Amino acid sequence: MHFVPGPNEKMLTKSLESEADTLVIDLEDAVAPDDKATARDVICDWLANVDFGRKEVAIRLNALDTPWGLEDIDAIMTSPPHLFMIPKAERLSELQLLNTLITNHEVRQSIVGTSVGLLLIGSETPRSVENLHTLAGEPRVEALTWGAEDLAAAIGASENRNSHGRYLGLFALCGDRTLLAARSNGVQPIDSVFVRLDDESALREECENSRKIGFTGKLTIHPSQIPIVNDTFTPNPDEVERAQRLIEAFAEARQTGRNAFRFEGQMVDAPHLSQARDLLNRVEQIGET
Repeated sequence: MHFVPGPNEKMLTKSLESEADTLVIDLEDAVAPDDKATARDVICDWLANVDFGRKEVAIRLNALDTPWGLEDIDAIMTSPPHLFMIPKAERLSELQLLNTLITNHEVRQSIVGTSVGLLLIGSETPRSVENLHTLAGEPRVEALTWGAEDLAAAIGASENRNSHGRYLGLFALCGDRTLLAARSNGVQPIDSVFVRLDDESALREECENSRKIGFTGKLTIHPSQIPIVNDTFTPNPDEVERAQRLIEAFAEARQTGRNAFRFEGQMVDAPHLSQARDLLNRVEQIGET
């Protein structure tokens, strides 16, 4: 999921040529207050006229309690995106209001079902961290991510990483809680941004660690990060082949009444089968995008 500062025609054009799966066009932090209305008009024009191809489109709204949030929704729903990214999501009541506003537009446009999902940034304030599980259960929510930069500002932290570039304990915990909240509600867990643009090896290491614990993707803020993220989070052929062999081995084992057995030097049972199926499902989803 790649951030595009809105409205920046040059960056939009470059992002359209990238291998990003989702473009997150930013109306919030990337736009100065005096430019909000103009930016909104430009982005509405993009949604109506730009060919995004197979890319998913998300719009990061201004919060509903700002002077721009409600107008953002009214304007953008004339050409709905796939997702709204919701910053500083704190209370279920806010998401319920947002759902009502979006639904009203869908009804007026005779859209059957829900046309727009929600991507929540679920840890930018202390209250949002406390409410992660509740927020992720709102029916429109399709993905959950987290933000260490805004959280650091909200709690008065001077740093969110240690001298080795790894998240300090509190912030690492928020990432873990985001993952658990997403998985427990059946939505996509997306890892946060990596802001050190000159350290590709550290980015790759962070991606690898995030994928190992269950994240399915990552937010990017520079085009150079996209290939690294895609390469890390996309299962490689060896992993796919092993998952297929494991599933076949389980089918054979169960014919003889076994659900735990030795496979390629490792003892496996039901959780390993679940992991193999999950990997193949992700490969199928990637092939469809």
